[in-house]
Amino acid sequence: MATSSDGTNDSQVESWELKLEDRLVGTLIFEAQDMFWSDCRFRPGPAWEDFRPLNDRSREAWRRGDREEARTADDAIMTSGLVLVPLKGGAPITPVMVRVDGDTARFRF
Repeated sequence: MATSSDGTNDSQVESWELKLEDRLVGTLIFEAQDMFWSDCRFRPGPAWEDFRPLNDRSREAWRRGDREEARTADDAIMTSGLVLVPLKGGAPITPVMVRVDGDTARFRF
């Protein structure tokens, strides 16, 4: 069982597996709520390298201020079939948006 920097086990906090079909893109461990966004720590999974180019395309377009390219990339992310599977059990969640930046992630649903 993994332990976070604050000494809690990941099983004690809300966590999700970010999946694309049956492949694990990464694990999101809840840290804070910011309006409509859930801010999380991100641990990459085996499928992260497959998903990373699309994520990076969106992030870089937003940083450049290229809204058209950013929205196109975001649409591709959200139509890719991503789901969040709660580690504590329960129904999978279809996120409205997921953003990953290094070891952090945020999502809306």
